[in-house]
Formats: sequence, C-alpha cells, structure tokens
Amino acid sequence: MGHDGLTSWGVELRLRDLSDAHAHPFRLKPTSEDLEEMAATLGLSSIKKVSFEGKMVPVGKRDWRLEGTLGATVVQPCVATLAPVTTRIDTEVTRTYLAELKEEHTPEEEVEMPEDETTEPLPVSLNLSAVAEEALALSAPDYPRVEGAELAVTQFTESGKDAMTDDDAKPFASLKALRDKLGKDGE
Repeated sequence: MGHDGLTSWGVELRLRDLSDAHAHPFRLKPTSEDLEEMAATLGLSSIKKVSFEGKMVPVGKRDWRLEGTLGATVVQPCVATLAPVTTRIDTEVTRTYLAELKEEHTPEEEVEMPEDETTEPLPVSLNLSAVAEEALALSAPDYPRVEGAELAVTQFTESGKDAMTDDDAKPFASLKALRDKLGKDGE
C-alpha cells in the first residue's frame, strides 16, 4: 500500500501480516477493465464509477474489522422497458473477521434468528475488491425501473366497461363500490 492508502483493485491483504498496533486505511479505485469485468460478473449493463475506501481496524490481537464506504454508479436494464436505469449507490460496508469463529448452534436446533452476515472467519488473505463486489451486488436494485415505467398489466374487460384495476381486485373494493353507488343514488 502507498502512503495515501491507495490500493490496487485486485490486491489481497494478508491480515496476519498487518500490524495490530493501528488501523490500516485503504482506498480502491478500479480501472475501466476492472469495472467491465465486475459489471459482467454482477449482470449489470455497466458500472460507471466505483470507490471503496475505509480502514482495517485491529480488534484485540488476532481479529479485524473492516469499516468502509462503497460508492458506485451502476446502469441496469429497466425490468419493464429494458431502457437503461442509472442508480447511484452509497453504502456503508462493515465486516468482522474472527480468528476463531465458533458455530453457535448444532444442526438439529431450529435457528430462529438470521446469523450475523457481517461476521466471517479470518481469511489468510482478504481480497478487498471481492468485498466491494459483494456489497455492490447487495446494494444494486433488484427491480430497476425507468421513472414512470409500469410493468405490463394484463387486463380482462368486457367491451364498453372500464378495465379492472388492481384496486378493484382488492378485498372490500366491491363494498366500497356499493357504498359509492348508494351515496350517489341517495343524493
């Protein structure tokens, strides 16, 4: 790592080699090739900008916590129109790497609570770009939409009548219609 903490995209940090006396800053700036590769991996149309910066903070003598901020601009096809949708992502990324990660439960027990997804076993080396990629995958919209685009709705209508809308299909919609009708008739 350089003095400014700038780290090349595919670099692997050997956590056991880092001094646990202080935090280690990092700042990743992927090249355009890195961005193309990442977009292909994540199934995005393109990724325009990515910055991932933060620090590796020693926890005790052997564990580490990653505290970072991921910023990115991603382009995805709209689920309704396939037009490109650009989304700006800014997300905090926290991961804790434990030298001894114990299994809290036996497989027979029913697990009610979801496990803490930010805690992982301490790897021999940590690929920061993989952490950034995972965080980006979790933050990108699942169903990107162009503003104003609606998913196509199939309507079944007798000619001359209004098409049924989602509101009509909701429970009590017929009661509301009846009440409205009675209200109009009673005027």
